[in-house]
Amino acid sequence: MKRYRHILPFVLMLASLVPAGAMGHKEEVGKQPHSAFLQQLQERDSLLIADQIRYGVRISRLYDGTRLTPQWQGVLSDSLETVRDWHIDTLKSWTDKEGEVRSDLELSTVLTSFEEGTFTLPGIAVERWFKDGVVDTLRFDGREITYFTVPVDTATFQVRDLKRQIGYPVTFAETLPWIGGSLALAALVALAVFLVRRYLHRRDEQILQREPAHIVALRRLDAWRGDKYWTEDKQKQFYSGVTDALREYIAARYGVSAMEMTTRELFDSLKDADIDMTLRTGLQHLFETADFVKFAKMTLPREENATVVPFAVQFVTATYEQQLQQEAPAQEKEKEKA
Repeated sequence: MKRYRHILPFVLMLASLVPAGAMGHKEEVGKQPHSAFLQQLQERDSLLIADQIRYGVRISRLYDGTRLTPQWQGVLSDSLETVRDWHIDTLKSWTDKEGEVRSDLELSTVLTSFEEGTFTLPGIAVERWFKDGVVDTLRFDGREITYFTVPVDTATFQVRDLKRQIGYPVTFAETLPWIGGSLALAALVALAVFLVRRYLHRRDEQILQREPAHIVALRRLDAWRGDKYWTEDKQKQFYSGVTDALREYIAARYGVSAMEMTTRELFDSLKDADIDMTLRTGLQHLFETADFVKFAKMTLPREENATVVPFAVQFVTATYEQQLQQEAPAQEKEKEKA
């Protein structure tokens, strides 16, 4: 013992240089099976460009409350891109015999590359912060990865056009909403047309009830006097306006649906009406001429256009006077009875 007394002060001096926290964690560090890993996320036997890999480390048997801070031990290559930053996953947790909660953790990041070649990944340094404030650093060596491109057989390779997009048949279920929407829209349009025509018909009936039919017809025909509607681009409007005024008068005078009839149907319904033959022939000629102008785009000279409104006025006036002559005897009989 005496011969080792001179060594004892030197051993005590070395013990004073070791941090207190490091002595407490010495056994733990020695027992931890730490490792780095490189995992391909695509299930292939080779690594193609743009494939993603998960790169990181696994640290086992950590005490609960231990904080980890991963960082690169070097510079990441310009050919590699980070898809996801560092992420910590807990693989397993348990309670040891001393009642301490232990965990196995995994620290990883996701990388990819769009270039072909072999790249050396930088090492990983993990700062481990214990609950008692002690900090140490775990260092892991880098790994190598190799990215390939799809090989091209230059002997048989041929440049081909791009294929068209695959077309799938349209199912009835997909078209059903469009069919329903179209039917609903058509129903709304039909309802709107019906309401507008009904409103216009009632308005015309009210006008006819307020004023005699021949007064209304003469007023409308008067609007078409003059030569401003005789040009080629306005003759359709001119003949439509004159014949519509005559149709409304005929409907009120003879009780036929003149507005909804064709020219042939109209004159078939008037075959039993008491109309002078000269007026009937002239009226039919006017309506047939108007049909040619409206539907066949025929244009007429000024001389014929000038006779349209005067003849229409003559027809209204003559038939109205004939009506008065027919009603006069009946009115005289009623006066005699009174």
